[in-house]
Amino acid sequence: MSYYRTMQAVTSSVFSFRKNVSRSLVSILFLFISIFAQAQPNANAILRDVYGKLQKAKDYSVNAHIKVDMPFIRMMPIDAKIYFKQKDKFKVESKSIAIVPRQGFDQASKMLADTTAYTAVAQGNELTGKIQTTIINIIPLSDTSDLILGKLWIDAKQSVILKSQLTTKSSGTILTEYTYGAQIAYGLPDKMIFSVDMKKFKIPKSVSADINNTTKEEDPKKDKKKGQIFIDLTNYQVNKGIADAVFIKK
Repeated sequence: MSYYRTMQAVTSSVFSFRKNVSRSLVSILFLFISIFAQAQPNANAILRDVYGKLQKAKDYSVNAHIKVDMPFIRMMPIDAKIYFKQKDKFKVESKSIAIVPRQGFDQASKMLADTTAYTAVAQGNELTGKIQTTIINIIPLSDTSDLILGKLWIDAKQSVILKSQLTTKSSGTILTEYTYGAQIAYGLPDKMIFSVDMKKFKIPKSVSADINNTTKEEDPKKDKKKGQIFIDLTNYQVNKGIADAVFIKK
C-alpha cells in the first residue's frame, strides 16, 4: 500500500507542478501582451491631439513669400496674403499668380475632423530632422473620398505634423514638410515645402507652362516629374476675426 500511496503523491506533485507552470506561462504571456500594447502609440489619441491644436486657430491671416521650382515653369518669387476661417474658408490674395496647394493648409484639419471616415494605423517611429516622429497611416473608409491614402509624420510631444504625404485622386501625391516657430501653439507653420507630382498637380491656366516639350535652358538631369513650392509665412494674425466678405470672389 505504501507503494501506491507513494505513486499517488508523486503523480499529484507532477500535476500540481504542471498546473503552476501553466499558470505562470499564462501570466507571463498576459504581462508581455500588456507591456507591448502600452508600448504601441495610440494613433487615434495622437491624431485627436493634433486636431485639437489645429482647432485653436478659428481664423488667421498671414503674409506668404512663394518660390516655385517646377520643370518648364519660369516664375519670379511672389508675395501673397493668405486668409483662413473655420471651417473651410480659404483665400490667397496676390497681385501676381500664386501657386499655393491648399492641401497643406486645411487638408489635415478636414481629414481628421470626421473620425468615422478613416482608419488610423501607427506604422512606427522615424527621425524627421532631429525629432523623433510617429508615422500614422490614414486609410479612408469610403470609395467616394478624394483621398486615397494619407501618411503623417507627427511630433507627438508637440502635437504637430512635421511631414505629410497625401495621395489624392485629383492632385496625385503631394509631400509637404513643415517647420514651426512662434505659432506652434496653434499648429501653424513658419515654412512649408511642397513636393508635387507634375502629371497630376493642377497648375493655374494663366501660368505659362509646357510640360510636354523640353527647352535648352532646362537641366537634362532634373527630374521633370517632380516640382517644388517653397512658402515662407510671416506676420500671423490669429483669432483677430475675419469677415466672411473677405472670401467672396470679386
